[in-house]
Formats: sequence, structure tokens, C-alpha cells
Amino acid sequence: QVQLVESGGGLVQAGGSLRLSCAASGSIFGGTAMGWYRQAPGKQRELVAAISSSGGSTRYADSVKGRFTISRDNAKNTVYLQMNSLKPEDTAVYYCNVGPWTKVVVTQTFDYWGRGTQVTVSS
Repeated sequence: QVQLVESGGGLVQAGGSLRLSCAASGSIFGGTAMGWYRQAPGKQRELVAAISSSGGSTRYADSVKGRFTISRDNAKNTVYLQMNSLKPEDTAVYYCNVGPWTKVVVTQTFDYWGRGTQVTVSS
């Protein structure tokens, strides 16, 4: 069983920045990718960014390219999401998860999700 604790969300004005953190613990094996997802009211959860186990490969949703940066600290089993130039449409609950690259990026068929952290961007 994996435990995921997301933090760092809040209320920010458009154009502002936030840094999200996600600490993963439990049954985590080496070589796992990590990803950030978000779900806005009335919308499906979507992948925001993903990072490979080594950090050498990343993937971003088109809507956040050039504004968000994903990074990880393997010693701490923690993944970060630096969000700059925030827009009102970035408002959502942000979640993280871990697993093989294909699962994180493509199938996203996770058995467990954390509580997420709310990001609200005012115009």
C-alpha cells in the first residue's frame, strides 16, 4: 500500500506561483515514475506532468508547458511541481501518484489516490 501526501496548494492571484510537494511512502520500489494530476470541478482528472525514475525524462500537458516544472528527490521519495504564471484555468485539486511510466502517463489506473491539495487562482 502506497501513501501519498500532497501539500503546497493555496489561493494565489493570476500570474503568481506555487510549489507543490508530494511525499510518497509505503510499498514503493525503485524505478517508479511519478506524476502530478489535477481535477477541476465537473471535469475528469488529467495528467499535468510526469517524471521518470531517474528524472531524465519528463512529460507535460500542453496547457502547462513552459509554466510548470516537475522535479523529484529520490532520497526523500518526494516529487515537486513548480507552477509559475498561474492562470484561473489552473484552478483544481492537484494529486500525485507513482508507478511504472506507462501507468503514470497513459493508463493512470491507480488503486489509490491521496487527498490532493487545492489550488485556486483568482483573476
